[in-house]
Amino acid sequence: MKLTSKARLELWAERLDREPQRCLSTLGEIELASPSERPCMRSDNSPLTVAFEDPVLRAIGLKSDNFGDAVSFFDLTEGDAHYILCSCMNGSTMTAAQAAQRVRSITNRTTELRVLLSCLVGALAVLGIKMLLG
Repeated sequence: MKLTSKARLELWAERLDREPQRCLSTLGEIELASPSERPCMRSDNSPLTVAFEDPVLRAIGLKSDNFGDAVSFFDLTEGDAHYILCSCMNGSTMTAAQAAQRVRSITNRTTELRVLLSCLVGALAVLGIKMLLG
């Protein structure tokens, strides 16, 4: 089964919402880790653990519950992953519902950005046509 990155993120958020009050650990100070250390970062019982516990996400390619595999599998920027997972943004723990909300905000932001870019391209095309036709 092949899913878009947005669909994979939505599936992760759904899994988090199954136990909304579950207390999850964040990843400690991602921004302080060296670029070579960051991909291996993980924490027991994190939002990534919830994703990796899901047999569907594992079956379609999630390799582990570490930062690097999540960034790759969910097609996240490191900034987006930092926003969802880091202790500096969320404290040392967060509920699964809070994590789900952060995951969904990434999917919504991606959709909004695509719509904005499409509108901008359309406006530039109209402006270009007007300039050509005088």
